[in-house]
Formats: sequence, structure tokens, C-alpha cells
Amino acid sequence: MGGHHARHGGDESASMRMLAVAVIVPIALATLAALIWLWPTGEVAQPDQPAQGEQTNGHVVSVESAPCPEGQPGTDRCGTVQVRLSEGSGRQVVEAPLPTGPGAPPIAEGEDVVLLRLDNPQGGEYAVVDHQRERPLWVMAIAFTLALVAFGRWRGVSALAGLAVTFGLLVYFVVPAIIGGESPLLVAIVGSAAIMLTVLYLTHGFSLSTTVAVLGTLISLTLTGVLSALSVSALHLTGMTDDISTSVGLSLGINMQGLLLAGIVIGSLGVLDDVTVTQAATVSELAEANPAYGFVELYRAAGRVGRSHIASVVNTIVLAYAGSSLPLLILIVAGGDSLGGVLTDQVIAQEIARSAVATLGLVAAVPVTTILAALTQQRVQRGTTAGAEHGGRG
Repeated sequence: MGGHHARHGGDESASMRMLAVAVIVPIALATLAALIWLWPTGEVAQPDQPAQGEQTNGHVVSVESAPCPEGQPGTDRCGTVQVRLSEGSGRQVVEAPLPTGPGAPPIAEGEDVVLLRLDNPQGGEYAVVDHQRERPLWVMAIAFTLALVAFGRWRGVSALAGLAVTFGLLVYFVVPAIIGGESPLLVAIVGSAAIMLTVLYLTHGFSLSTTVAVLGTLISLTLTGVLSALSVSALHLTGMTDDISTSVGLSLGINMQGLLLAGIVIGSLGVLDDVTVTQAATVSELAEANPAYGFVELYRAAGRVGRSHIASVVNTIVLAYAGSSLPLLILIVAGGDSLGGVLTDQVIAQEIARSAVATLGLVAAVPVTTILAALTQQRVQRGTTAGAEHGGRG
């Protein structure tokens, strides 16, 4: 039994090295070259907008309520707030009006807040603009880290390292390169390839099943990019559907249609690697559990698992997009528009395109990855059988 596993591991290592040299290494070198070519240089361009003031942090000392002026709509709480500044000599206590209007943060004594200092000829005035969330965010981050490491152990640590790589590439490469004027779709593809190659091997180890998952993800991601471009063009989507996207497009001169494509590609990657890793691992486990399985048996058995996985993941994608667009859906339904008018609206059509393209990429990922995994496992089994026969004759 022990000899069988030793030979299997050796055959798998040989097959994995062959695949890495023949396919993965050229892909990795091409991705690295593209990263170097597209890597942003210099400072990130800033929008041509005058500074509205300087932000600072503070701690609420007291809150004093007062009657609101008559005839002022959208105001139900007025007064002033005393805030001790977190910076500066003596930690000065300043006074600011209570924030009012829709979306204004409710302020209470003892809370940490963010203030905006507005300069005027008479001196400086302060306005409370938001809560200071640094402390609760740190608590959530620590709880997340402890839970992941406690459950996943070294896999959890490697997952955290992969998360750091993903965040670093998005912040230091993808976003600055797009702001610097590079093609958003090209940057998204190169960034996604770099994330995929680094994170999958870092999280799941340098093995045959991981290599298969990388290939399946790359093929499916390419198909997703092509389908995204066709869908956005056919639906005449501009990518400008709200104030934020319009402001980004106008102030920074970014191609918002390309940014929409980039968002679809990057958003699809997180679900694609989940499906491909699952399929590759499923085929590997099936081959280990039943070495008599050939290509057809491995593909059929793993395909059944993949179909069940896709059915649940598709629902997850739709619910995720619906949850992020829930205020918009409520506004449209409350307006009494017809179903046809709602679905053809650009905002809703954009979310439908995201869901449909991501789903098509996922559907393609299952057979592609399963075929690759079944072929490689069959080759490993042949090598193991040949090795056993050779050992028996010897």
C-alpha cells in the first residue's frame, strides 16, 4: 500500500512538472511581462476639484439639542455638538452643528467622529461628516483572522496571504493603472491572471489538481472576457449608471465601458476559481477512491457534482447583485413601471448582463476543468499501472 502511494506521488509530481514547464511557466512569464509593461509609474492623477477642507478625527464630549427652524424639510434633530480633537496641541474642544438631512449620521456622546474643517475669513468652522470606524473595523479584522486560522490552520494562514496578494494587486496595480490611462479590460485580465496564479498555488499548494484548476480558470476567464465585450456592445451599455460612475468618468477621463468590462472579469474570478478548484479536487478524489475509473467515469461522476455546485452558485450570484441593487429595485417597483420597462433600463440591464456573463463563464468552467482533470488523472493512473507492472516483472 505504501509503495503504491509513493509511486503515485512520483508520477503525479512528474506530470505536474511537465505541465508546469509546458504551460504554466510560459503563462506566468507572460503575465509577469505584462505586469511590468502596464505597471503604473509616477503619481496617480487626481481629479481637478478644489479641496473642500481638511479632515480630522475627534471624540464627542457632549450633544446639545435645540428646536429646528420651521419650514426646513428633512430635519428632525437640530443643535450643536462639542468634539475634542484627536490631534493638535492640547486636544482642542470645538463646536459643530449636529448633522441633519437624509443620510446624516446620528451622533451621541462618547462616539468617535470625523470632522471637516472649513476655512473662512472669520476663522475655521467644523462640520461632523461621519463616524470614525477604525476601532470596530480592527475588531472585525482580528475576529475574521482568528476564526480563519483556528478553523483552517495553515490553510487559513495561506488564505490570508492570498487575500493580501489580491488586495495588494488591486490597490497598487489594477486601480492605479486604470487611472493612469491603460485599457481597463487589459489591466483587469492581467491583474486577474496574476491573482489567479499566485493565490491558487499559495492557497492550495503546487500540485497537479491546482495546475488543472489554474488552466480551467484561465480558459473560463478568457471566455468570460469575450462574452462580456459582446454583451456590453450588444446592449449598448455605457457604464455610467449613477452619480459615482459619472463622476469617475468625467473627472478622471476613464473609459467607463471598459471599466464595466473590467468589473465583470474581476468579479467573475472569485467564483470561477471556487468552481475550478472544486472540480479538479473532485476528480482527484474520485480517481484515488476508485483507480478503476477511466476518463468517461471520472467525467460523469465529477460532472454531477459540478452541476449541483453550479445550481447553487448561480443563485448566489443573482442574490448578490440583487442585494447590492436593492434600493434601486425598490425605487423602480414603487414607481409602477412595467416589467419590460424595468428590465430594459440601463441600470437593471447592466446587472442582468453581469449575472448572465458570470453564469455562462461558470457553466463553461465545469466541463473544461473536468475534462482537463480527467485526462491528467487518467495519465497518472496509466503511469502508476505501468510502474507497478514494471516493478512486478523486475
